[in-house]
Formats: sequence, C-alpha cells, structure tokens
Amino acid sequence: MSLNHEFDVLIVGGGPAGIAAATCAAKSGLRVGMVDDNPSAGGQIWRGEQSRPGSRIAAQWLHQLEGSSVDWIGGAKVTHQPAKGVLNAETFDELHILAYDKLILANGARERFLPFPGWTLPNVMGAGGLQALVKSGMPIRGKQVVVAGSGPLLLAVAAYLRMKGAVIRLMAEQADWMGLFGFGVSLWKYPGKLIGAVALKRDLSGVPYLTGCWPLAAKGREKLESVTLQHGKKVIVESCDYLACGFNIVPNLELALLLGCRIEENSVWVNEWQESSVEGIFCAGETTGVGGLELSLIEGQIAGYAAVGRHQEAGCLFRKRQRFRTFSTLLRESFHLRDELKWLSAPETIVCRCEDVTFDSLRRFGSWRDAKLQTRCGMGSCQGRICGTATQFLFGWGMESVRPPIFPARLSSFVEMPEVSDSR
Repeated sequence: MSLNHEFDVLIVGGGPAGIAAATCAAKSGLRVGMVDDNPSAGGQIWRGEQSRPGSRIAAQWLHQLEGSSVDWIGGAKVTHQPAKGVLNAETFDELHILAYDKLILANGARERFLPFPGWTLPNVMGAGGLQALVKSGMPIRGKQVVVAGSGPLLLAVAAYLRMKGAVIRLMAEQADWMGLFGFGVSLWKYPGKLIGAVALKRDLSGVPYLTGCWPLAAKGREKLESVTLQHGKKVIVESCDYLACGFNIVPNLELALLLGCRIEENSVWVNEWQESSVEGIFCAGETTGVGGLELSLIEGQIAGYAAVGRHQEAGCLFRKRQRFRTFSTLLRESFHLRDELKWLSAPETIVCRCEDVTFDSLRRFGSWRDAKLQTRCGMGSCQGRICGTATQFLFGWGMESVRPPIFPARLSSFVEMPEVSDSR
C-alpha cells in the first residue's frame, strides 16, 4: 500500500533539530511534514523524556510540535530518491511517497564503534544502544555495567543506567586528564552545560572515573563476563554483565550524500541560513557537525525559518549559534581519539560484523572501494554504518559513494513511481 504526500517543507528527522525546524516552519502556515524512523518524536536524546521530571526543555518543544499543524509520519525510514523533489519512506507495511519544495535534513548522528577482541560478544553494546533498550523496558536493575569509550554521552548514559538500578562498576574515558581539565574549565562560559555537568557528577557520585583508559578486550564463554582495560601503564580486569561502549558520535550523512550535498570534515557544509550546496536542501543538528542539544535546537530554528523565507527571524539567532559552534570545536578537540585505539584489533578480530570481514583481511587494501570489492566489507544489512566509520578511523578511508537504497527496502518501493500534482 502506498500513500502520497505533498509538502512545502519536509523535515527528515524527529529529534531536537527536526522538531525545532518543523515548529518554526509551520508558523508560516505552509504545509509542513516530518518523517522519522521512530514511532514518536524526540529522537534518541528525548526518547521517553516527556514523563521525566526535569525535562522542561523537551516538554516545551514537544508540546509546541503537538500544537502545530505539522504532519507527523512515524516509524518510516527514508530509503531513496525516486525523482527530484521526492523521497520514498517505508514503514512495516506501507510506502510513503513524499513530495516537497524545500527539504530540511535533521537526521542526527550515531555512535562510532571501534573493534577490539571480543567486541562481538553478547552484552557488549553501544552506550546509546544500551540506554535505548533500557528506555524501551529492558530490565537493568542489579546488573554490573562498565561504561567505556569517549565523549560526554558516556556520562549521560551511566547516570541514566544508575538511575534505573544498574551498578556502574567504572567509567573509562580514553581522553587524557589534561584535555578534560581544560574542557571542564571552559564550561564556565556555558552556564547551562556547567549546571548539567555538576548534576551528572552528583548522580555518579562514588563511581570510579578513569581517564586515559580504554578497553583492550571483552571476555566470556557464551556472553560477556569481564572486560580488560588499559589504564596508563597498568592493565586492569573488571567483571561485568554489560559493557556499554562508544567512541564519540558521527553524523548520519548517507541521505545528504545521496542527494548530492557537499561534505566537508565529515559533516554537511551549510551556509549562514543552514542551506546546503544543493539549493532548497537545508541541514540542521548533528549532520552539520556534532555540537550538542543547544546547537541542534538553534540550527533547527534557523533552518525552519529560512526554508519558509522568514530570514529576519533566522538572522536573530546567528550570534547564539556561533557561541555554541565554538563549544562544538572545544568538544571535538577535548575528546579527540588517541592513535593507540587504531591497534586494538587482533588479526582475526571481525571489523565488518554483517559480512564477517576481519582486521587482517582489510589492512592489505588502500581504500574503502577496494575493500568492498574484494571482501564485501560494508555491503551487509547495516550498509557500512558500523564498519564504515570504524575503517575511516582505522585506515583513513572515506565513503566514496552512496547508492540507493540507504536502508534495506522492498522491491515494490522501486516499482511505484510518484505522481505529483501540478498544484505544487
């Protein structure tokens, strides 16, 4: 079954940036639609936040969205572009054909995973992935958890899991102490973030927080039983039920690449109005560079206003945006990944989990394209979303092209061509 939709402005992504963009665009009275692969708006960061105390910002924006004229299409993955100005999105049993005049990409970011011996064991999970499962109802009370990797996300995940009853054995941050000290000192310029950091510190009171520490191996017979970590010159072994691990987050660029948007420094290039190199396609949030909640909301508002021609309102947010872009640079520099992480894998360690391609099989090639041709690396169901970002860090490879569909799709979706009325 297929459903046709026509919008003046279409937003892809239902997280904070997409919500801000949609609500601002809808103030124009034009037809605005939003599509996301989650059944409800909020994205990963605001999943289930409406009912939690202290979630005032989330509640305010979600309330604005609910009170607007935005047409919400949930549980739908955008798979490809059958024609210019048209996107196809699939739900479990429906095809949505989405025609638009202006497009705003706010499809966020994902965790970067780096391979090490044992990382494919059951109960070794992405930090955000484990958090999402717990938010969806998976019991974690009483379970022993090690949180490792890099970035502020680790703190938020650890605090959430502890609140849900998990026992956080330790937190391992690969960045060194001096870099983090400079980051902490700089937070005085951002009072909201400083307050948030103090709250997290309070929530994690008593949990060991080790800097310059990273996982070397996960071990267990049928599932995870312990994790071995490097801490300075020492090697430590910690028993646990779960390892929540992630090495920063990286933008989701597949759709932007498919549509021809220019990519610079692993993010979508945009002008002052958040418009990409392709006319009529705007980008906001983590797709333009990882910078946190505040920057995502500001960029979303600018993109929403600019897409409907309300440039004066968009321009009023420029100075505020620059302030948080400076924070984004600080974030990137403070949590820069160390070179030692490139050599965690043993020769037999699997890098591409979909196609069972090992580290030793990959390091003989000079490019992502050659590796795909010879080993099928990146050609599985995740389509390189996990191994692609890993090999980018490990070998310096770049994604040279994106071909539709960007998610697995039904063959019937390629047969049904859009019918767009002249009224657009």
